[in-house]
Amino acid sequence: MKPNSISEPENHVARAWNAPSRLPNLKFLKRLPDETGLLIILIGFGVILSILSPYFLTVGNFVNVIITMTSTGIVAVGMTFVMLSGGIDLSVGSTMALAATIAATYSKSGSSVVVVILIAVGIGAIIGLINGIAITKLRVPPLITTLAMLSVARGLELIYGRAVTVTGLGSDINFLGRGTIGPIPVPIVLLFGLYVIASVVLSRSSFGRKVYAVGGNERAAQIVGIKVNQIKISVYVISAVLSAFGGLILVARLGSAPTIIGTGLELDVIAAVVIGGTSLSGGKGGVWGTLLGVAMLGLIQNTLNLLNVSPYYTQLVQGLVIFVAVAIDMNRRRGT
Repeated sequence: MKPNSISEPENHVARAWNAPSRLPNLKFLKRLPDETGLLIILIGFGVILSILSPYFLTVGNFVNVIITMTSTGIVAVGMTFVMLSGGIDLSVGSTMALAATIAATYSKSGSSVVVVILIAVGIGAIIGLINGIAITKLRVPPLITTLAMLSVARGLELIYGRAVTVTGLGSDINFLGRGTIGPIPVPIVLLFGLYVIASVVLSRSSFGRKVYAVGGNERAAQIVGIKVNQIKISVYVISAVLSAFGGLILVARLGSAPTIIGTGLELDVIAAVVIGGTSLSGGKGGVWGTLLGVAMLGLIQNTLNLLNVSPYYTQLVQGLVIFVAVAIDMNRRRGT
């Protein structure tokens, strides 16, 4: 054998090492929607829950989970628009409370369901307009503006309702919370219908593209002629209107308007949106991811209830989930 010759076994190893990899091509994973990972986690979470509780995989439990998360899901759509534009709205819970309480008193006095809906939506629109103008014209940061509105709206709700739960609502409004369209509860129809509409608006309309543009790079959006202030005002109006509408659905389902309605809702909604993949800096995300985030939080709460775990743990778990979601978002933006 020559000194520099390579034995047959060594030559075989060299050929195998230099041969093209025969591992499966995983590039298709990059083409999957951003929500796929969260959906897989949600399915895996559901499998674990079905093992922990025999009552989880029942039609009644699934319907109950969806109905319970309806109001949060509706408000989360508006929050998605706001966060896609690079903002945040901490006043959603108080907006829900004020609109729901005033609408409930009108329902109790005998007003028609159409009038009640218009009142609730109108209150939401006014609050959203105030938020939007304060942010765009007065240059007050969104965090401060909506935090102030959180206190103002909650104070107005307590003053108007005299800190008393409104009961004895009219029968017409019950349809929004307890009625059915065929075999499907009305809240579920409204929830998924709203997500379909919001998805179309964000993906197919000029307004939706402008929302993404403003959140992605506000300065560049201004340069290309987008009226940034109008877009910002619009998303805050959308958020407040949907907060009011979500409160109306909740009141109709409960049959009353408790004074504590909407308390802490902003945390649930922001958590759902962030878990769903919408970036805190704006410009990236979508409503279907938000829906999965809402479902994730709903399943966590449902599981703790089925396992008879103290409700205090719900806040603990939710806080951990928010922390993990934000940490993932921050690392994703840094490209790590």
